[in-house]
Amino acid sequence: MITGTTQQAQTVSTPYVAPVHAEGVMLRSLTKKYGSFVAVENINLDIPAGSYCCLLGPSGCGKTTTLRMIAGHEEATSGDVIIGDRRVNDLPPAKRNTAMVFQNYALFPHKTVWQNVEFGLKMRGVKVSDRAQRVNEMLEVVGLSKFGDRKPTMLSGGQQQRVALARALVTRPQVLLLDEPLSALDESLRVKTRSELRKLQRQFGMTFIQVTHAQDEAFSLADQIVVMDHGHIDQIGTPAEIFSAPASRFVARFVGDNNIFVGKVTHVTPNTNTALIQLEVDGLGTFLCRGQAADVGMTAACSVRADRMVLKPHTPDSHASNQISVRVAAVEFTGYVTRVSLLLEATGEEALYKVRTQDWMAQPLQEGESVVLGWSTEDCIFLPH
Repeated sequence: MITGTTQQAQTVSTPYVAPVHAEGVMLRSLTKKYGSFVAVENINLDIPAGSYCCLLGPSGCGKTTTLRMIAGHEEATSGDVIIGDRRVNDLPPAKRNTAMVFQNYALFPHKTVWQNVEFGLKMRGVKVSDRAQRVNEMLEVVGLSKFGDRKPTMLSGGQQQRVALARALVTRPQVLLLDEPLSALDESLRVKTRSELRKLQRQFGMTFIQVTHAQDEAFSLADQIVVMDHGHIDQIGTPAEIFSAPASRFVARFVGDNNIFVGKVTHVTPNTNTALIQLEVDGLGTFLCRGQAADVGMTAACSVRADRMVLKPHTPDSHASNQISVRVAAVEFTGYVTRVSLLLEATGEEALYKVRTQDWMAQPLQEGESVVLGWSTEDCIFLPH
């Protein structure tokens, strides 16, 4: 049950809800322009039926515009939106068999919770007896059976969010679209609600497509993450792939806590799975990393997650790769993890090191102390662009 902020959680037995017939979504060369401004350009994407997909990116990257084109609330300038085997570009939102949960919930303030949830069924001409059964069933699913006669203003933010979800789910759409549905909730409630969203998606078996700017939200919810930047798709992958193997400097920076080094490719050793790539970084030396392909002479970069690095209190080997001299600049205790800001002695740039607080306390370093920062070749990811 999704928990509200002011009402104590009620323990209910979730009723059985028959899975819907989910449909996949395909976007083909999808573009949206506002005059001379290109909000989304030439997007191609396949979202499998019954999956949970998150469109992830910063504000202005085009993710909400993409969601609204799928819903039919924005008209595509060119390209196609295909739901199942139907091209739906010319269909209004009500004919696409989708439902949308808006960021501000968009509840009717003059209607009760029950009436808000009933609204979509009423507009579809569902008979009264069936509407009553499905609304009561849905209110029980989201834990609001006792709140049906209340107005939205009498509910907490978390409860209003559940009403919005119930109103969307009660129509049994094949695709549910969610525009930053957790952004108005406090942190503890967001964490609880994430797990409940995932449970609901599995229970109903429908396709969920959610817009978010929060990496932790996407990582915890999605089967498929689509990282967007400036109206383009930068990377598509599972949460593990996006986290462990970013495909570009933008993705590496956006998912956070990656150290990025820019240099020139000086040697490539082909391999069956991933090539061994040698990158020469000005002032820092030779770095060895893993990647799919690279051309000698090209400018590129590599990234290393802050938690995959090691600190060694000794003089670096001038002939070794993947190690540099650094100085401890600041130590930040965040609870389970300690974050250490490091200053690269050769260039004056900053790097980040993360370690379990328990391990850090066993051998703490003082601010200003010089050490060696190193990492393995397998943890060094080649970034071609």
